[in-house]
Amino acid sequence: MVKERKISGIKSWPEDDRPREKLLKKGAGALSNSELLAILLRTGTAGTSAIDLARKILKKFSTFRNMAHTDARDWKEFKGLGGAKIAHIQAALEIGRRYRQDDVSTGKQKIASAKDVVDIVMPQLRDLKTEVFKVVCLDSNNRIIDITDTASGTVNRAMPIVREIIHCALQKFAVSIICLHNHPSGDPKPSKEDRDFTRELCQAGNVMQVKVLDHLIIGDNQYHSFADSGELVAYK
Repeated sequence: MVKERKISGIKSWPEDDRPREKLLKKGAGALSNSELLAILLRTGTAGTSAIDLARKILKKFSTFRNMAHTDARDWKEFKGLGGAKIAHIQAALEIGRRYRQDDVSTGKQKIASAKDVVDIVMPQLRDLKTEVFKVVCLDSNNRIIDITDTASGTVNRAMPIVREIIHCALQKFAVSIICLHNHPSGDPKPSKEDRDFTRELCQAGNVMQVKVLDHLIIGDNQYHSFADSGELVAYK
């Protein structure tokens, strides 16, 4: 834990206590959340060091997750904190969310259940403020070929999104797919539009010989699986 200091400038600290030097010497795991955030900020604001500014930011948002998908209005109380620093923070958070997905895709993980997919995409989708559709393309052994963003919008635009999903699957030479999208409300309960969309997706998959294994709706740490609920069978 970094000791409180009367001098706010980090450059005046002993070298081993400076976040950047500490990271290079001991590794990122040795740093506190405030120290990691201070490295992204690089510098503080007038009269406030980067580490003190980082502490103030964490006090407001509590967690890194809460910092995601914010806008300028959420940061306005931090005087002197410009758009560049906010952009650095949000970019780092997005890299963290994508890390797990990239790692899984590269390793061609085999999918055996809806939860296998949910564990991959939940961190990235649960906090989004707009609906985003993704398609998980699978080979004949149910191993991931790719996870691709296909559209942003709502299921009221079902047919254009269905075409994009099937087109994506054909481009990736997928044998089967799992479609998923998030509910910004956090409640994964399917609407009538969700069910209509799922029916149209299954019908399009049958025509194009792409098997639709599931349609997942992602909420806040909860999800709905059309396959697990037995609804998908009725649409095929």
